[in-house]
Amino acid sequence: MENKIGIVGLGYVGLPLAVAFSEHFNVIGYDTNIKRISELKNSKDLTGEVEENILLNSSIVFSNNLDSIKNCNIYIITVPTPIYSSKTPDLSYLESACESIGKILDKNDHVIFESTVYPGCTEEFCVPIIEKHSSLEFNKDFFVGYSPERINPGDKKNTISTIVKVTSGSNEKASEFIDSLYKKIIKAGTFKASSIRVAEASKAIENAQRDLNISFVNELAVMFDRFNIDTTEVLEAAGSKWNFLNFKPGLVGGHCISVDPYYLAYKSEIHGYKPQVILSGRKVNDDMPNFIASKCVKLMIRKGINILNSKALILGATFKENCPDIRNSKVPEIYNHLLEYGLNIDIYDPLVNRDEFVKENNIELTHDITNNKYDLIVFCVSHEIFNQLDIISYKRSNNSIIYDVKSFLPKNLVDARL
Repeated sequence: MENKIGIVGLGYVGLPLAVAFSEHFNVIGYDTNIKRISELKNSKDLTGEVEENILLNSSIVFSNNLDSIKNCNIYIITVPTPIYSSKTPDLSYLESACESIGKILDKNDHVIFESTVYPGCTEEFCVPIIEKHSSLEFNKDFFVGYSPERINPGDKKNTISTIVKVTSGSNEKASEFIDSLYKKIIKAGTFKASSIRVAEASKAIENAQRDLNISFVNELAVMFDRFNIDTTEVLEAAGSKWNFLNFKPGLVGGHCISVDPYYLAYKSEIHGYKPQVILSGRKVNDDMPNFIASKCVKLMIRKGINILNSKALILGATFKENCPDIRNSKVPEIYNHLLEYGLNIDIYDPLVNRDEFVKENNIELTHDITNNKYDLIVFCVSHEIFNQLDIISYKRSNNSIIYDVKSFLPKNLVDARL
């Protein structure tokens, strides 16, 4: 039987995956977001991950109708797995996807999960839901696998085919089948994990490790600020050693690094162990927006700027440079902290969908900063497009503060940097 693949969830992960598989298989992309489906049918990807001409020439069928994928024999689930405000896993999207697939699943079908989860989630949480709604028996009538996504939003160099893909299956036959499936699209090759749990855990620790490394340099930045030492200069000096890890301080947001450690911690606490290092690193990174806002206000006070009703500009609203992704961006937190001090604040980011940002954060983005003057300018995201700005021209006076979170600007132009 010819393989037919249904991709469930067409965001930053699902769409590039659908494009890659469509070069070898019949692919149907399914998403419950009607607006998203309409855009994709018109060859528009607002995430910026897939170019218009690629979608225009693609054979992918896009649909928000569940029946459209019922004749597939492979289902790949790429829905979001965020966290609640309590920092515990929000599996509602995953649950809904499993319910939907369970209703249309046939014997011998494969369900592959790419969404980031805690170790054990696929077999302990997802499989029972599918069994319930399909009346099929796991590993007899249907099979599952886990192959964690490694998409890096905005990265045009490290794309889906150039990054080694971890694969796994619910038994040896499923594992072989799933590994061979991904080998069709991954030029860099695959790594077949010994079990689904190992694959799940590997994804969780990838991002937890990066989170911890960033938290280390963020803590250094807080320390060196008190020592009156430039953090960037310290890191450059230390980087002259061959084995020094090149991490920089900054805001940690996005769909992975700021979320995945909590999935790992959640599972660990269920088993009676509260992680010390992982959660400590998370706290350091979560505290950075408050540190940045308070530092900016202190700099303004030192220069005699009246804080109340002064004008501030935040450059950048996404969680990282050169992409429109606002998921878990820490910029709104900096905005809210500055707002508490009584500042009037504009956020400017031409890459961001303004309606989406308002919906997510209840904060308006300014669409034009021409001729505006500011007492404080906070450089939060190093978009290449910001190279075109004459940053000095936006200062209200020589006393106006420029704070560079990303060490993006020449040191002589800024008052301080993280």
